[in-house]
Amino acid sequence: MKRVLILDNDSDVLDVMKEALTYEGFDVSCVESTNDIFMLIDFYKPDVLMVDYLLNGLNGGEICHQVKNNPETHDLPVIIMSAYPPRVLQLLGDYGSDDFMPKPFDLEDLTARVKKLTDKKMDEESHAF
Repeated sequence: MKRVLILDNDSDVLDVMKEALTYEGFDVSCVESTNDIFMLIDFYKPDVLMVDYLLNGLNGGEICHQVKNNPETHDLPVIIMSAYPPRVLQLLGDYGSDDFMPKPFDLEDLTARVKKLTDKKMDEESHAF
């Protein structure tokens, strides 16, 4: 079963995302905050990481940047979510995310984006052997 780790400080958003992705067959773990994203990634071993851009005291873009610059996690697909338009985030910096999902989002779009990245990751892993 493909795993999705979601980091967002809005519990209502987490509930909706978890329900939609679980319905589509994903194993979903949600957290509202974290002091050590790498410990969570190591423990849960997600196939996709979804991070809200604005978190309590943190910048989701910086979390994405850390994940992408860590040799142990650089292949992990990351989706940044935000109510900011994509062009605003581009002005703030390039964090190396694999996708950007605007909020509010359509549930079909959410599941399609996650499926696309997990399928791509599975294809890459199968060709690595």
